[in-house]
Amino acid sequence: MKPLRRIASFGTLWSLLALPALAQPAATAGQVAFSNSGAPAAQERFLYGLAQLHNFEYKTAAEAFDAAEKIDPGFAMAYWGEAMTFNHAIWMEQDLPAARAVLAKLGKIPEERAAKAPTDREKGYLAAIEILYGEGSKEDRDFRYEAAMGDLSRRFPDDPDAAAFHALSILGTAHAGRDVAIYMRSAAILEEWICRLPDHPGILHYLIHSYDDPAHAPLGLRAARRYGQVAPEAPHALHMTSHIFLALGDWDGVVAANEAATSAGNRLLTGHGKHGRGCGHYAVWLAYGYQEQGRLRDARRVLEECRTEATSADAQGANDPGYDPDRSSLGSYVSMWSRYLIDSEDFGGEVASWTIDPGPRPATRFGLAFARGFAAARRGDLATAKAEAAKMNVAKAELDAKFAADKPTDRSPQQRTEVLTLELAGAIAAAEGKASLAVERLLAATKMEADMPVDFGPPTVDKPAHELLGEILLASGDPTGAKVAFETALARTPRRTTSLLGLSRAAARLNDEPTAARAREELRAIWQHADRVPPEVSAVRSE
Repeated sequence: MKPLRRIASFGTLWSLLALPALAQPAATAGQVAFSNSGAPAAQERFLYGLAQLHNFEYKTAAEAFDAAEKIDPGFAMAYWGEAMTFNHAIWMEQDLPAARAVLAKLGKIPEERAAKAPTDREKGYLAAIEILYGEGSKEDRDFRYEAAMGDLSRRFPDDPDAAAFHALSILGTAHAGRDVAIYMRSAAILEEWICRLPDHPGILHYLIHSYDDPAHAPLGLRAARRYGQVAPEAPHALHMTSHIFLALGDWDGVVAANEAATSAGNRLLTGHGKHGRGCGHYAVWLAYGYQEQGRLRDARRVLEECRTEATSADAQGANDPGYDPDRSSLGSYVSMWSRYLIDSEDFGGEVASWTIDPGPRPATRFGLAFARGFAAARRGDLATAKAEAAKMNVAKAELDAKFAADKPTDRSPQQRTEVLTLELAGAIAAAEGKASLAVERLLAATKMEADMPVDFGPPTVDKPAHELLGEILLASGDPTGAKVAFETALARTPRRTTSLLGLSRAAARLNDEPTAARAREELRAIWQHADRVPPEVSAVRSE
């Protein structure tokens, strides 16, 4: 049996708290320690892989664990780590064949693999992952894995990684979307550790995920402010801080975090001889942050970079199956273009005329048709709006068939298509002068949107339904109803500038000057570096 080795600390010593010492992995991915029986020569790669696993930098983590395996072919926990990179709990994704293939490198059957783990603790980690990638449905395995990680964490109460992975496994049971009770269970575990290990990437990361909704985001500020400093070379860690900032409407924080994440990610790509990315998760969030700041030129620059990538020869190959419109170059572009068009309200400008082949993916075709149809309705082009609505219906039918076949527990992607369909119908009715019908459609959209779980990130519904309802009510002479609608929109998407502007206008119509003044003042603070500011807001600057 190999001797148990504890990694020495390169940083803060936690001996007074009876915790394992922390090591600083290469490339400043975060401070972690993990007592294990691997060879000393393999420890650096293993620890780096562990930190990057916590950072959701899965490819880099897998490479590090693989390197540790090559140094010490009998290092059981290195194979555990590599297999863990194929389970993405937050995103409800799992590559079961790939994970099982990694475990098979350690041994053909669970008993053979367990025999290569010299300690009870290591056997516990392997036993848990055998459940995660064992028999049964994914949902069933997720629940049994969570129970196993809870048992492991209780058996080894001084193991921060057991606690962190247990918290993550709890989040991985929220199959129907964000569930406050589930997320608070995760947060309660992590809160026990954050003061003791403030630089642990997993504790910080999963705490941010537990709190990244408008109601709980203030509780996540401590972790958000720290995480980017702890793992400055991990693009996902830099981006993750913006989950809290966006939930609070801190647009400067959103922009700074995603500028840093984009730069870090592109440095890694160019370091490997590849081109930097113009599309993707960080670009989508960055463009949205710029738009909220009123920096439309910068938002358009990011959009144009993504457009170049999305129209490249391999963009079609980047498409992957699923419902998320932000999982491919084309999907990222359509998502970004739609929000730019909607938030800039430049429905007749050059950007509105841009065309792109959306490919075969129905989610991308649906999103593109909605944005085109909405822009057409807003500029009074009813023929185009109705033609795009018909295209939406075709794509929606394909998505509905996929939903029916897959029977996903999380209904929010299907709810999103229903909401956007109602919104375009409402926008068309408003353009036809049918205000009552428009309000009827939008009230139905708001009820459906309210039933959707609050998700992190830019609005899942590109044009928030309460915001659109407020605009229609205001235009039809109901400022009282509009004010309520805008206030409801802001509760769901704090400090979203279109809703703030709508609130200021509705309040002004009602002679509610205190509310109107507060909204204008908030807009003035947000739009300090905006390309242009509406006169009703910019006039406040000179008072």
